[in-house]
Amino acid sequence: MVEQAKKYQEYMKQIPVPPTRGSGSDVVFITWEGLAKSMKELYGQPLHYLTHVLVKQWDQSRIGTEDEDTPMDNIINPFKAEATIWDVEEVHRRCTSHVHLASLWLCDPGYHAFVDEVIPPS
Repeated sequence: MVEQAKKYQEYMKQIPVPPTRGSGSDVVFITWEGLAKSMKELYGQPLHYLTHVLVKQWDQSRIGTEDEDTPMDNIINPFKAEATIWDVEEVHRRCTSHVHLASLWLCDPGYHAFVDEVIPPS
């Protein structure tokens, strides 16, 4: 697991964050996860496992709020939202320990959904 996490992190570190981040690519998004998925498709590159975990937590944190059903692009400016995800993505790509990733993956049976597209299983 540690070796797979090392390969994954080394690969992710090599992918440059797009210079046009936060360009407000006219992406309509209801949830943070939806925005992340659209960005992946739009820019043609994977987002880090930890970025996926974070946007999922952001969406879950809205449950029970008065604007839980309000689309996110009505709450936060799409330019800012996209730029925020790219800023977080840059931190995850540059600064994440592969040992930390491996320890998280051991507790997350669904990690393959994000990792296998980057580092196919051996």
